[in-house]
Amino acid sequence: MSVIEATVIGALVVCLSPISQVKGAERPLVRAGRDPHTGQVVVSEDGRPILQYNYLTVQPPADYLESVQPGNRRYARARSDYIHPLYGPDGEILTEDWSKDHPHHRGIYWAWPEVDWHGQRGDLHALQTVIARPTANIKLSSGANSARIEAESLWLWEDETPIVHEVAVIVVHQADSEGRHIDLTFQFEAVEDEVALARRGTDAYGGLNIRLSPIKDMQLLHRADPVDTQPRKAWSDSLGIRLGGSRPVGLAVFEKTANPNYPGDYIEYPYLPWFQPTFPAQGTRYVLKKGRSLTLEYRLWIRPDIRTDETTYRKQWQAFNDNQKAAPDRP
Repeated sequence: MSVIEATVIGALVVCLSPISQVKGAERPLVRAGRDPHTGQVVVSEDGRPILQYNYLTVQPPADYLESVQPGNRRYARARSDYIHPLYGPDGEILTEDWSKDHPHHRGIYWAWPEVDWHGQRGDLHALQTVIARPTANIKLSSGANSARIEAESLWLWEDETPIVHEVAVIVVHQADSEGRHIDLTFQFEAVEDEVALARRGTDAYGGLNIRLSPIKDMQLLHRADPVDTQPRKAWSDSLGIRLGGSRPVGLAVFEKTANPNYPGDYIEYPYLPWFQPTFPAQGTRYVLKKGRSLTLEYRLWIRPDIRTDETTYRKQWQAFNDNQKAAPDRP
């Protein structure tokens, strides 16, 4: 157990137990609180779960290793700092954790397979050499319109030396006639010396990673306007009947134009299934430096779906990039 993990166990009782007060006596509709059994952060609306943010370390399930091929067991490591499960409008589970084929895949997570520091290479994506650990600095707020999680983590080299400071902000908006929007903002900064991030081989996966649960009648979609279009709109979507569901559900992803290298190259692996907007651009490495933060912003859009036309996707993109959603409730 690292020093940071030992500190977290006691500190989280203070940081996570209270739910921020909302003006008046009315109970908040969208709540971020701590699961009394696991200590993980659960966001719900009117008592129905929306997502779980696994801030604390999650150990492999009992008897899980026996189901994994011996050559892959090195990837079945305890993990933290990711979203799973993410739920659909009817309680469907949209994401997958602890898959037998890729033990390191973990719902929705932000990680890179090539993390270079001091001439060495770690793999945050596959939980090798470098791993994100909680610092116990986490703030939760709840309200009528949204719930907010702000969580600090450190990337530890060999689970010991801090190399990157990370802050993840997750804002879960109240569901409406359009569906549900979840906004993700990530900030990364080198603790001291430079750290370089890249996709696998600089041209495959890496960035905002989305491992989906099994989907019946699946469609994975991506659209990006031509390079010379202003503003250039882009989006990705996954459609189909999800685990535990009976009707099609869409989980779409939008990016902020302020993200470096916008729009990210699109990657999909239907056989898993998996899709994502990647970062950084193909053939490049993004260098994190002390005193200069990298900020990446995304929106997830979840809704029942039969067919979403292009006009609707464009309106959703515009709303996100114009910040038209109601401002999140703050403590």
